Amino acid sequence: MLAATAVSQSATDPLSGLVLRDVPEPTPRPGWSRVRVVASSLNMHDLWTLRGVGHPPERLPIVLGCDASGYDDNGNEVIVHPVIGDPDAGRGDETLDPNRALLSERHDGSFAEYLVVPSRNLVPKPAWLSFEEAACLPVAWTTAYRMLFTQARISAGDRVLVQGAGGGVASAAIRLAVAAGAVVYATSRSKAKRVEALSWGARAALPTGERLPERVDVVIETVGEATWSHSLKSLRPGGSVVIAGATSGANPPADLGRVFYLQQRILGSTGGTRAELVSMLRMLDATGVRPVIDRTLPLSEIRKGFQLMIDGELTGKLVIHPPAPRQ
Repeated sequence: MLAATAVSQSATDPLSGLVLRDVPEPTPRPGWSRVRVVASSLNMHDLWTLRGVGHPPERLPIVLGCDASGYDDNGNEVIVHPVIGDPDAGRGDETLDPNRALLSERHDGSFAEYLVVPSRNLVPKPAWLSFEEAACLPVAWTTAYRMLFTQARISAGDRVLVQGAGGGVASAAIRLAVAAGAVVYATSRSKAKRVEALSWGARAALPTGERLPERVDVVIETVGEATWSHSLKSLRPGGSVVIAGATSGANPPADLGRVFYLQQRILGSTGGTRAELVSMLRMLDATGVRPVIDRTLPLSEIRKGFQLMIDGELTGKLVIHPPAPRQ
């Protein structure tokens, strides 16, 4: 089968390690299921793997891709929950299992015609959701859902700042927070992305670092060093920054004086649980909110998709379609 594989890593030339090639079709072990992939989507995690960030080189080669929707071997339409872990080891939360792994970290991922995952990781795809929309949800949208509702516990009327509008998690956070009745502010260096954020329901969209009209209850942070100071300064006393990424750098000045004096809370968040994915599907059904899709590409053009991500040219998600199974 055709698959997009990471064979080497480079911080300066990540695409040099991306190879599109034929690999053997996977065979499920007991307790696992095979999925014919209809759609997948690109995530920053895929680029980090190629850059050698958080992915040991001894785990190469590996098929990339964390998101998938498709058919199981019984013909059921499914969404793949991408966190492979034991809820019992995480006290009921598989994201807290010390041995958890995101799809494509220890097990071949979804940029292929087929993949295999534990059977518990399959979630029925609702008929009202397209395969393309479904493929956007497991990583970016479930991450945003967990940040907003599990970690920050936002309520209608809360003020929420989303840094870096346009990214997969950020675009999801804006749509979900607006749907929940929050007042949302967004930032971006790109005027076009600020305009998009307004179309998604943000009350205001400002250039990165610009002063907000008011202080917020919650900041959704995935950018890191470039926005960290602004995030803390934008937060009301007792408010929360929820961080699930640091694309611009992981070690900004901590500003601990501000944190303790204003009793601000810093909450880490990683991925989401199967239960959160199911809950989010119920929310999308109730509200009519759907993922923001920038474009779709065939698997054969995945290198172009990675380059668009590197260049910051995407607003929302980029969906990948593998070829149909060969007869």
